[in-house]
Amino acid sequence: MPTYDALKTADADIYNALMGEMTRQTEGVELIASENYVSPAVLECMGSVFNNKYSEGYPGKRYYGGQEYTDIVEQLAIDRAKILFNAGHANVQPHAGAPANMGMYFALLEPGDTVMGMDLSHGGHLTHGHPVTYLTKIFKFVRYKMKDIETGEIDYDEMRKVALAEKPKIILAGFSAYPRELDYAKMKAIADEVGAYTVADMAHIAGLIAGKALRNPFDDGFDVITTTTHKTLRGPRGGMILTREEALGKKMDKMVFPGLQGGPIMQMVAAKAVAFGEALKPEFQVYARQIITNAKHLAQYFMDRNVKLVTNGTDNHLMLIDCVKSWNLPGGEVEKLFDRIGITLNKNMIANDARPPMDPSGVRLGTPAITTRGMKEAEMETLGGFMLSAIEKRSDDAAISALHEEVKTFCKKFPVPGIAK
Repeated sequence: MPTYDALKTADADIYNALMGEMTRQTEGVELIASENYVSPAVLECMGSVFNNKYSEGYPGKRYYGGQEYTDIVEQLAIDRAKILFNAGHANVQPHAGAPANMGMYFALLEPGDTVMGMDLSHGGHLTHGHPVTYLTKIFKFVRYKMKDIETGEIDYDEMRKVALAEKPKIILAGFSAYPRELDYAKMKAIADEVGAYTVADMAHIAGLIAGKALRNPFDDGFDVITTTTHKTLRGPRGGMILTREEALGKKMDKMVFPGLQGGPIMQMVAAKAVAFGEALKPEFQVYARQIITNAKHLAQYFMDRNVKLVTNGTDNHLMLIDCVKSWNLPGGEVEKLFDRIGITLNKNMIANDARPPMDPSGVRLGTPAITTRGMKEAEMETLGGFMLSAIEKRSDDAAISALHEEVKTFCKKFPVPGIAK
């Protein structure tokens, strides 16, 4: 584990906050579905001297000199990403997932064009057309939803009907809180009928696709994939755009730089290259499958104890609990309760939620981070037991404190990569 001696001397306030965060991570359980732990090698890249280098442009076509090593790491990241996702082209420079989506939109659309994406309340993402985003001032967004919230089935018939009427230029597959797998072939068929591009925002499930535990949208003819590089992919925080064909990739490159961004964050590009290399190893496929196995096992544990899950289960890494139906509690209160015992998850809207977004009916939880720590099916039952005990004993401060100590003891058996030995 790094000592951080220079930081301790230079800025005690930041050093103390960093030490506190290390303790929080090692002594607590991370169940936020979009979070994970990176390897020590990825951490080393993020704090490396690549931070000192400005690298506007692309490998072999930079605006500054001294690029012999930045070109090496970016090209490695590109080549590895293309192999990992069977892509024709990869742009690894987007600073995050939202800028990757912005680059994709501006490369494919003109102002006023229409995009069809998943409704936020049914599991979609802000960048898929929520009215609070600036994107909705530039493009028109229409939405699709689940046909049956008990199974998670998307209403593909309604999707086709709306697509024929609205003629979207993009049909967007992707989500941030949807526990099932989408039917990419059906979406591609609808897109072909109306002449739309097909784009998959796989930010949440990129690692599951890379690990061959879920289907790759390119296998069903999708044109573009956007993604973050953290979450299930277990890399640094950043974004990426992949295209099936090289020609479309060149349009993405021009929009990312110079269209939207300046120089890439080269230490993060290096860290992406390392993470992609890790994901190409056979053991990553074992990891990806275990994420889903753990999620299914935890979901079944809850359902066997009368906990109401949205779509009654999961096919991926996450699940949504309807806290009002399960325990007559709002999601925000449940989030705070689990925080008190050292288990972190997030409040989340559920489909057709009667409660407001900042005080919704549900919570979202997922298994990528705990799987990275080596937890398997038996540990899912232990964690489920901790959470249900907290619900039962929520009015007893002494019992909640005792549960927190149990969680700390449990966590000592599962070190966090790059922090605990």
